[in-house]
Amino acid sequence: MLQSALRHGLIGLLLVTPALAAPTAEQRGQAFARANCARCHAVNRTSESPLKVAPPLRILHRRYPIETLEEALAEGISTGHANMPVFELSPDQIHDLLSYLKTLE
Repeated sequence: MLQSALRHGLIGLLLVTPALAAPTAEQRGQAFARANCARCHAVNRTSESPLKVAPPLRILHRRYPIETLEEALAEGISTGHANMPVFELSPDQIHDLLSYLKTLE
């Protein structure tokens, strides 16, 4: 009986472990920001933006409600200056990035 309980416990642990190890939307969004935005923008709560005219991502919610950025990210963000690349994100990338931006508010 003890051996059966241990076996069931081990099987349960093996089934749960991959789910616990999977990155959250916030973590995927942070990874996206680091890979695609950090060259110019501060992507955390404390650092300064490498490009002084690029606002830190932590203050975007002061300029725009984060939820309203979904459409702009889907259509492709472009700005009036050449330094900002045009981004067109997938729905999953948008969800992840917005989830991360909400953690910075």
